[in-house]
Amino acid sequence: MTETINKKTRALEGLKVLDFTTLLPGPYASMVLADLGAEVLHVIGPGRYDLVTHWSPDLPGQGTGGVGAWLGRNKKSLFLNLKKEGAVEVVKRLIVDYDIILEQFRPGVMAKLGLAYEDLAGVNPGLIYCSITGYGQTGPKKDRAGHDINYLAQSGIAASSGRKEGGPSLYNFQIADVASGSMNALVGILAAVIHRQNTGEGQYIDIAMADGLVPFLSMDGAAFLAGEDPVGPEEGLLNGGGIYDFYETKDGGYMSVGSLEGKFFRALCRALGYPEWEDGEILKEDPEGVKAAFRATFRTKSREEWTAIFREIDACVEAVLTIDEVIKDPHYQERGVFPQVPLAIGEGQVTQLGNPIRMTKTPPTYVHAGYPEGYHSQEVRFLGDEAN
Repeated sequence: MTETINKKTRALEGLKVLDFTTLLPGPYASMVLADLGAEVLHVIGPGRYDLVTHWSPDLPGQGTGGVGAWLGRNKKSLFLNLKKEGAVEVVKRLIVDYDIILEQFRPGVMAKLGLAYEDLAGVNPGLIYCSITGYGQTGPKKDRAGHDINYLAQSGIAASSGRKEGGPSLYNFQIADVASGSMNALVGILAAVIHRQNTGEGQYIDIAMADGLVPFLSMDGAAFLAGEDPVGPEEGLLNGGGIYDFYETKDGGYMSVGSLEGKFFRALCRALGYPEWEDGEILKEDPEGVKAAFRATFRTKSREEWTAIFREIDACVEAVLTIDEVIKDPHYQERGVFPQVPLAIGEGQVTQLGNPIRMTKTPPTYVHAGYPEGYHSQEVRFLGDEAN
């Protein structure tokens, strides 16, 4: 459900963001800021093709695709060719009134254009300047190109994922882009905003997606640093080495089993017909045998049958849902996970992936879906045409 727009209760009202990013990490971060009330102006190079913005399908009459309308939510969009004479002066004029710059070029690109933090902080000493890159602004890998899969591979995460027989596996979710790049950028930016409120100082923020993935090794990573051996695929408690896993059902569906604690394991054993294993000792004696038995048992019933059985059982067992099932789920409907957002052009609404942050006083707002690229170029009148 779309929240009523009330500028007095928008958490980031008054913050202005100049967003030079493309693809997913930066645009996702600036969308979250915009949902929370920041004014975001997305600066786009004319003719530059962004495969994420133009991800199909197109929205009829909107001049953008469904993904572009999502990532462009609550933002304005401006065409500006940063390589043309006059572009630097345009940006310097803009940042007098802006608080934050978000950019996602390779290290050194903004400096070559005359738009590095040092160049712009002289114009606006309170400027908060955040760069998102794959490997950061320093180090031997800083200039290497990459995508999510490469950062997963280089962080140690991929080496312990997937199956022993099949090797690493992928999720249909950009872990490095969003969970590492976008979220760490947001934390850094908002921390810098608080610091500036206390001191008046702006600062530079260097976010590397690969850096952010390394702490995602979490318990196994910390255990390795304390002396444990590295964990390979299906060797750890949480990567398929134990009962914590996905189990195929009779009809080709899957159930997720997270019955780690004793009370949950006891409930699982009773539900699957193995009450003699409730004390958990069998997991020490024959863990592979337990898992094989569980797999065979789950294959005796359909996903829906198992869902009905575990609906009233507190065992951390849930069905694996598809996106079309998730959107119909009463829980997510009540939570407003898929809000109806007003279209940018004309009448009507579009269903989008919502902002998950729930706040009682300053909830996210959905003013409009994304406009076509460059839609507001004429609105920012002082720019002229020389840099477009």
